[in-house]
Amino acid sequence: MKKYFLIIVFPLFLLIACEELNSSEEEEIISTINLSEYLDLPSSTYNYTDIDIPDFFNLQPNTEQDNTPNDNQITDQGATLGRVLFYDKVLSANNTISCSSCHLQEAGFSDPERFSIGFEGGLTGRNSMGISNARYYQNGHFFWDERAETLEEQVLMPIQDEIEMGLSLSELVSKVEGQLYYPVLFEQVYGDDEVTPDRISEALAQFVRSIVSYQSKYDVGRAQVNDPNQDFPNYSDIENLGKDVFFSGRGDCSRCHTSDLFVGDEARNNGLDDVLTDLGLGAITGRANDNGKFKVGSLRNIELTAPYMHYGRFKTLEEVVNHYDSGVQASATLDNRLRQGNSNNPRRLNLSNQEKVALVAFMKTLTDTELANDEKFSSPFKDN
Repeated sequence: MKKYFLIIVFPLFLLIACEELNSSEEEEIISTINLSEYLDLPSSTYNYTDIDIPDFFNLQPNTEQDNTPNDNQITDQGATLGRVLFYDKVLSANNTISCSSCHLQEAGFSDPERFSIGFEGGLTGRNSMGISNARYYQNGHFFWDERAETLEEQVLMPIQDEIEMGLSLSELVSKVEGQLYYPVLFEQVYGDDEVTPDRISEALAQFVRSIVSYQSKYDVGRAQVNDPNQDFPNYSDIENLGKDVFFSGRGDCSRCHTSDLFVGDEARNNGLDDVLTDLGLGAITGRANDNGKFKVGSLRNIELTAPYMHYGRFKTLEEVVNHYDSGVQASATLDNRLRQGNSNNPRRLNLSNQEKVALVAFMKTLTDTELANDEKFSSPFKDN
């Protein structure tokens, strides 16, 4: 009996001793095991902070365009947590939808469907805009109707939307707390594992801000010249013609899609309809002169983000060019840049077929294939 007693008790004693002496270490091991079970994360975090953004990004008239707040600077650990949250379907009421469901990396972080499908199969009222380079959207200009003041506010709104993801903030916190892989991720960022709406918002915003497009053919050419009006050495003749149409008076596209970031500074009515059924910004402000105005998003990766416009009307860039060339509709709030002088008549560009082809060719040089395929922006979940 003594022999069997020793065999049984000794391992039990050893186990208890290990728990008493190394409980914190054991918790760390358990957390690590849980992370590797669910998530495919590198042993050293990806680089989200030291991004080699071209100098010419900072040479624009609006030098304060980076909307990163002082109290939520991007960190590698913070963006890693944000990446997990971005791809986690637990952030929806029935675990079927994540942020990435409507913002697909291969589609320029937009939705290739005209309207996005929510957690119960309902459809959103507008197309999901691409979110790359959201870091350079001015505060007060998030969403098509610009209803969110900051990116930190914006990232929580789809989660709470009754069609998109369907969670209250308290439900969101409870669901995130219930996942075994989050305690270690939150602790790595904040020093403890407390989950709050603000922390979720901050991490998501850090990840989204790290999604910057700066490695396109345009960027390679732009780095070789003093200003974008010069011919780019790496462009074909048709691409340089398209660039000239874009920046010159012929197309004048750069008056709305400004700077090398190709981002608008305010909502505009671009003449999609003469009768305004979606009031856009006007529904938010209540001002009639804002009716039919929508955010002017970045054109970077535009080749990947079809369909186009706030309700996905156009399937191709050719259709978009034809709209601005001869399809703009008159309405009370039509942007002045799309009018003929001081009249209410829509402006007609009368581009030649060659100029239209060239303009499309130029816009395709804004495609950043590196961003569309970079693993650090892809899903970290092993079951995806």
